[in-house]
Amino acid sequence: MADNPLARSQSTSDARFEATAAALESITDAATDHSADPRQTVHAPANHDRSHKWLQKIFPQSSLETWESKMHMGNYVIDRQTGAKAFEPMSIYVRVGMHALYYGSEQEKALHWKRTLDLLERQSRKMGAEYDKPESTAHIPAFIQSFQLQPGLAELKQPDPSKYPTFNAFFARELKESARPVEQANDPKVVSSPADCRLSAFETVDQATKYWIKGYGFTLAKLLGSAELAQKFDGGSMVIARLAPQDYHRWHAPVAGKVASIQEIPGAYYTVNPQAINEPGTLDVFCENRRSVMTVQRSGTGSPVAIVAVGAMLVGSIKYNPGIEVGAEFQRGQCLGAFYYGGSTVIIVYPRREVTLDKDLVKNSTEQGCETLMKVGWRTGAGPV
Repeated sequence: MADNPLARSQSTSDARFEATAAALESITDAATDHSADPRQTVHAPANHDRSHKWLQKIFPQSSLETWESKMHMGNYVIDRQTGAKAFEPMSIYVRVGMHALYYGSEQEKALHWKRTLDLLERQSRKMGAEYDKPESTAHIPAFIQSFQLQPGLAELKQPDPSKYPTFNAFFARELKESARPVEQANDPKVVSSPADCRLSAFETVDQATKYWIKGYGFTLAKLLGSAELAQKFDGGSMVIARLAPQDYHRWHAPVAGKVASIQEIPGAYYTVNPQAINEPGTLDVFCENRRSVMTVQRSGTGSPVAIVAVGAMLVGSIKYNPGIEVGAEFQRGQCLGAFYYGGSTVIIVYPRREVTLDKDLVKNSTEQGCETLMKVGWRTGAGPV
């Protein structure tokens, strides 16, 4: 029988998908054992030797080798205060989730689309439900130790980890207001970081797609869910704030203003790790993932600002704070909402000439190709001039 390249490719892709599904199922199943150490399962670093050996048992060797030759095991970030560059390993569940983004041919993408959506949604909902159980508090001490969170506990409204009723309650922990002072709070022109995050800043959306967002299919209209709304931001600037699992997982207002609209857009649960965002030929996860698009009218200028909360792999829910609804007024630095378990992202889009982003952030994002470690309320730019 003549060799059929498409059939052979499909067979390989099927094996890769089944291995991805089995790996994710294995990780989340292990995490449901609340007596087990999560540092050996869902929070294990992907570059650990034990993680690599475990992956070798699950993935077809040809698939694993090809993929590992393309993908790193983490990301470099720049500390804004010191300028130092450091490597952050990704968690094992993020690394496994990368496989969901690589199908090969257009035929494979079409065939795998529905299966992948179902897989990631099922696993995300599973972990969300598990971490809402009272027994999930057993994972809190290991989570604190794994990500070295002990020094930051004093910043919390409830600094005693044993007082949280569930793991998700701790994951969405609240800070004392004094913990994150807003820089230049009395200057209405200054805009600030929406989260404790790894931040990328781009003077235009075109610059963002040149240096950072490499997945196919990204448009501002798709991100915002409206071509009409996207026109208001044509030529505008963009800030991407990625929250790693260890970060304080609430997001805050980058400007003062009034909520004009909120649109919930259903979608997938792909990882938002930079390895997924930066790789040409992958799906554009920002436009595919579940997200909530808030449009606000900025105080002082009346200009629209888009605040997009993007869910990600193993994120159970996106919740606004009580009172944050259409018509509500807020101040810069005020908390708007929270993500529950997993990594996530907040994207801020400003209209053209509304804001000049700080040069160091733009330089890190373009010339260095690195995210910058930021805290809620730190300055990201100012304008209009």
